[in-house]
Parts: sequence; C-alpha cells; structure tokens
Amino acid sequence: MNLHAYVLLCRLLLLSISIPFVMVALVPDMVEAKPLNTVESKRDDYSIIIFPHLHRLVVQQHNKTIKSYHIAVGDPATPTPTGEFRIIFKGENWGPSFGPRWLGLNVTWGNYGIHGTNKPYSIGRHASHGCIRMRNKDVIELYEMIPIGTKVTIMGHALGDLRHNPRDLAEGDVGGDVQLIQSRLQSAGYYTGRCDGKFRSSTTQALKRYQRDHHLEPNGVVSFPIYVHLGLVE
Repeated sequence: MNLHAYVLLCRLLLLSISIPFVMVALVPDMVEAKPLNTVESKRDDYSIIIFPHLHRLVVQQHNKTIKSYHIAVGDPATPTPTGEFRIIFKGENWGPSFGPRWLGLNVTWGNYGIHGTNKPYSIGRHASHGCIRMRNKDVIELYEMIPIGTKVTIMGHALGDLRHNPRDLAEGDVGGDVQLIQSRLQSAGYYTGRCDGKFRSSTTQALKRYQRDHHLEPNGVVSFPIYVHLGLVE
C-alpha cells in the first residue's frame, strides 16, 4: 500500500467512526513515580485507536466513538510502535517530561506509553522518542476514563513512513522493524531466537550468516539491500 492509499484509508476510518482526525517516548527509570494497582477491570468496554500520521487518538466505548484527542508521536528515527497492544500500567508523576499521567503499553521491545508533556507545542508533530504525547488536561481525562487492559490499536506500517526508505538497523536498535527483520530471518532458517524487536548479538550473528550466504557484505547492518533481499521492499 502506498502512502496516499494509507492516508486515505486512515481518513476513511476516521469518517466511519464520526470524528475529524499520542506521542510516545521511551520511559527512563523514575524513582519517584507512583504506580497504581494494576488489577484489570472492564477492559473490553473501551478501546483506543491511534492514527500517527494524523496525530489523532480516538477513544471508543462499545465500538462507539466518545472522544478524539490531538497528539504527538515518534520522530522517524524513533518511531511509535504500530500494531495491537494493551494498557498494562497506570501511574502518576513520572517527571516533568511525561506530564501528570502515564498509561503504559505492553510493547515487547521497550517502555512505551501514553503520557502528558511539558512541551505542548510538540502536539501535532512527529517529535517524541516513540511514546504518545497528549496535552496534560487531555491525558488526565483519558487516565480517569480508561481501565487497565484496554486494547490500543496503533495504525501504520512497521517500516515507517512509506515516502522514505526504511531506516538502517544495527545492534542496539529496537522496534517493530527489528521484529519484522527477525521474523524474516527466522522464516529463512537463520534466526532461532525470540522475535522481540530487540536487535541483540543473536540477531547480528543471524544477519551476518544471511549476508554471507547471499554474497552481501557481512557487516551485521540492515540496510536497503537487506530489506530488498528479504522481500520487505521493492
């Protein structure tokens, strides 16, 4: 699907749920953070849909749209994860950068969540380290509304903005694109570890074996030719 078709699909989805249109940053350890009880409640009453390219977060209750918020999302170098996740943690006071509230997601390759910000001017931009940023008053409202266990669907492609080539990947990187590379290497018989989106030494070694067998420079870096060889781009 090209970018124009993807954006058109997003707009049609938005129209279908009667709305016009959260940014995510990697979360450092916060000693003073106040976690809440993580007992699951009526998690299926609510759902959240996030449209990164439209900078919009939509809340549905029993499949009916009840709220829509303007958000910020990840910078292209540190993209917001895409796919289906769950709210697994709710907390307060994660520090000024994260605003008054935090709703954590079960992303396997890092600590991502929906939170407030001390940079309200970033709302409407691709500006975070992957988290979903909201205005502080909005995230407080969302926090009170959404129970732990709520499904969060983040629209988009694992390889990021389709107008540009996918980013190069190397050991130490994390993300849905890393998970996709691991899955392809696993299907080809080179990777035997868990496809967790974390580019560790086991992924590097599997990639180097693949590169040698396909007469590519065995440098352990996923560059554009690797994406082509693995059938991820044309």
